[in-house]
Amino acid sequence: MRAAALLTALIALPLAAWAAPATPPAADFHPGLRHIAQAVSPAALQDTVRTLVGFGTRHTLSETASNTRGIGAARRWVKSRFATISTDCGGCLQIITPAQTFTGPRIPRPTEVQDVVAILRGTSDPQRVIVITGHLDSRVTDIMNSTSDAPGADDDGSGVAAVIEAVRVLSKYRFPATLVFAVDSGEEQGLYGGKVLAGYAVAHGWQVEADLNNDIIGGISGEDGVIDNTTVRLFAQGLKSTLTPQQVRTLNYTGGEVDSPSRNLARFIGTLAPRYVDNLHVRLVYRTDRYQRGGDQVEFLDAGYPAVRFTERSENYTHEHQDVRKVNGQQYGDVLAGVDFPYLAKVTALNAVAMAALARAPAPPAGVVISGAVTVDTTVRRQPVPGAVGYRVWWRDTTAPAWQHSRWVPADTAARGRDGALSITLDKVNIDDWFFGVSSVSADGYASPVVFPGPNGDFARSVPAAEH
Repeated sequence: MRAAALLTALIALPLAAWAAPATPPAADFHPGLRHIAQAVSPAALQDTVRTLVGFGTRHTLSETASNTRGIGAARRWVKSRFATISTDCGGCLQIITPAQTFTGPRIPRPTEVQDVVAILRGTSDPQRVIVITGHLDSRVTDIMNSTSDAPGADDDGSGVAAVIEAVRVLSKYRFPATLVFAVDSGEEQGLYGGKVLAGYAVAHGWQVEADLNNDIIGGISGEDGVIDNTTVRLFAQGLKSTLTPQQVRTLNYTGGEVDSPSRNLARFIGTLAPRYVDNLHVRLVYRTDRYQRGGDQVEFLDAGYPAVRFTERSENYTHEHQDVRKVNGQQYGDVLAGVDFPYLAKVTALNAVAMAALARAPAPPAGVVISGAVTVDTTVRRQPVPGAVGYRVWWRDTTAPAWQHSRWVPADTAARGRDGALSITLDKVNIDDWFFGVSSVSADGYASPVVFPGPNGDFARSVPAAEH
């Protein structure tokens, strides 16, 4: 299958030598990623969601002093779980609680929005950061009701459980890049927790290559009658939020509207599921989020970082944003019974595998450009990537959803220009008829997501106009 063939240089057993190989490292399967997927525990996920439901409400405006009820007690419990996991891994985690005070249409009085974050520092490229997020706060029908029970089992106890389980599993390993596990608050009131975390990332110079936002990932029974425990939706933005008007005009002429870093991140994740997570299909959705809705990944996108959102196949709106009640035998409200934990375990496993694969790969190539107008050949240029023994140049039909063709280029055989950029010419591959991209590959076969040429494809942070 063409989609499954994407990034065939992804994962391999370690090579004996570090010299750039003439042939690419074989990478159809990496046992270590399979072990990570299999370590995810449905029982642990259930314990976490049950505990979160037990706080009664986790509304952003709810009680903060109580030890048993409200957003404050829930935040302290999450922090204690991170601390326990850190103890188990010999103090491998740094735990921070970035916060900011907000007022707004859904926050009528000044309220501190605090995130709880665990950081597993990278061993050799700590400035590169892979983030996973889920939001702690919950709500009922009235968005301003901060006292009624709002169990928030699926929205978003499921996402928080995924974050905590991911850090439990991945803390047993060490990775070249840094992994960040974030439990946000204030999402239902206006994505405030995402704003806090994205702002923290910018202020501390994080090179965020991915935010994997998990929001409503535990249900399998949709209001439309569909029961599906084999599909997860993955939402990915097309045009970067930070493009200038001139960049958009150029993009409309040259193409590439479906090749933002978020889209190619989503394609990358989609290739991992069939290899490492049994009976789970990733349905890519070419939208930032569900229609006229949002999540904390939007704040990362607006800050100029790549980000995607995981959401279950078929949402049930009798559960989401509802007072807990029964009407004519119909259960309303986001209660524990609405979460399927074996399914949640599969989605969590895919997140953990994606974080590990991204963190072990070299950084995505920077400075990717193509040339070849009025010729039958195409030249692809990119800056060298530390730790990459080679690169895979990709191309596909302009209407194809996934990368189709590729060529392996050892790092020490690529032509080098005066500016240090590496280049390869694809003979008789006409630039007019194809889209192109490049991924970097490590000695042990891990590959980055594909990078599309130009500012809309670059994984480096795009600075919003407000910061210029």
